[in-house]
Amino acid sequence: MSFLVANIPPIKCFVKAEYLYDQTRRHGELEPCVWMTVKSIKGQALRIESLLTNYGALYDKLPLSAYVWKAVEEPLPLDYLQIWDCMSYDLTVVEKSNLRGLKAKFYCKDRQFYFGSYMFTVDFCAADHNRLDLTFTEGTQEHKSFNILKLDNGQFAAQPNNRCLFYDLSMVPNETKFPDFLVPSNTWSVESTAKWTTGSSWFYSIDERTE
Repeated sequence: MSFLVANIPPIKCFVKAEYLYDQTRRHGELEPCVWMTVKSIKGQALRIESLLTNYGALYDKLPLSAYVWKAVEEPLPLDYLQIWDCMSYDLTVVEKSNLRGLKAKFYCKDRQFYFGSYMFTVDFCAADHNRLDLTFTEGTQEHKSFNILKLDNGQFAAQPNNRCLFYDLSMVPNETKFPDFLVPSNTWSVESTAKWTTGSSWFYSIDERTE
């Protein structure tokens, strides 16, 4: 678990040059770069730090909309690429190994599907139990993780599980059902009843309480 900043895979791509000049010039130009870290500030979009290889310089705090892996004719806006802000300063980055490189698509705000491939996932929690939790990261109905996708249109997206579909050639058929699932409302625990007790036995011989 990281606080504020976490390492991410070194993705080679391009940064839109206007983002390096506060949107004032060099519009339409691209600079080659390599992703280094991701930053999570509660209530803001994900921020990516990259190494600008033509300069040997690190540039920090740019949103996903600043990056492309090829020229894009009609780019999607940032709030399409990432529909939820970061939920916490505490984050973790994981590559779901069985999804590595899988084709995927996500359902966007414009009610269209956009295709790409899976890269890695950013997830959140409230890691410090000595600090008041003012987030919803551990709430069953509100928690969201971000799957980072390399889109076929040349952009990158960060989408939660419930807006993504993944295609494993050996397990997922060509014709799939539509996922009409409900958001879970339960928080599960195996210690939520007083009916059972292990007592002080070394091998945890379980007795049922009669009262």
